[in-house]
Amino acid sequence: MLANLKQMAELVDVFSRNGTKKTYKKGDFIIRPGEQPPGVFYIIHGLVKAYDVSRYGEENLLIIRKQDEIFPLIWALTGQERRITYQALASTTTLEITRQKFEQEITRHTDAIAPLLDMTIEMYRLHSERILNLEYRTVRERLISFLLTMGARFGARSNEGLVIEAPLRHQDIASSINATRETTSRELSSLMKKGLITKTNGFYILSNVSVLRSMLS
Repeated sequence: MLANLKQMAELVDVFSRNGTKKTYKKGDFIIRPGEQPPGVFYIIHGLVKAYDVSRYGEENLLIIRKQDEIFPLIWALTGQERRITYQALASTTTLEITRQKFEQEITRHTDAIAPLLDMTIEMYRLHSERILNLEYRTVRERLISFLLTMGARFGARSNEGLVIEAPLRHQDIASSINATRETTSRELSSLMKKGLITKTNGFYILSNVSVLRSMLS
């Protein structure tokens, strides 16, 4: 990471001084389908799913934003954004400022640029991993790779294994690994039967990360 604690605090301060606090329940739309973003959001706590909808009406998961991240990141930095939907995946609180104010503050407080660069690099890394993931020939390999990536981003250690603390629907996983929902469900069930993953309280748990990694080598 490029940013230090002081630089991250500077970015948070930009939103704290200028932002409007907003709270969303799980399932609430923050930016609706086809809606122009009303502003730039900083996540105080919670999770926000970014997705688009295919011509067939299927949701295509793009990224899940978490605490201490901002969205829509590309629009905030460039003013250009595809028509992407942002929806709360859990109880979420944000600070919202206009893009004009965001630009003004970032120009004045240049220390806040480093954490923005970190977020941009992380987004690039995640999308690159998703592209590389599609090179795996089998759905199972793509699924395992996806789960390991999510574990690295949202994982928390527990007695049961690595808990992916983000609710993942079968459709979200299927769209990310270029598979049908039915095939994805079947492969998830197979990994569960092998004791490699479990699911508790809506969260997947990677019971044996080393074995899962070995299945990709």
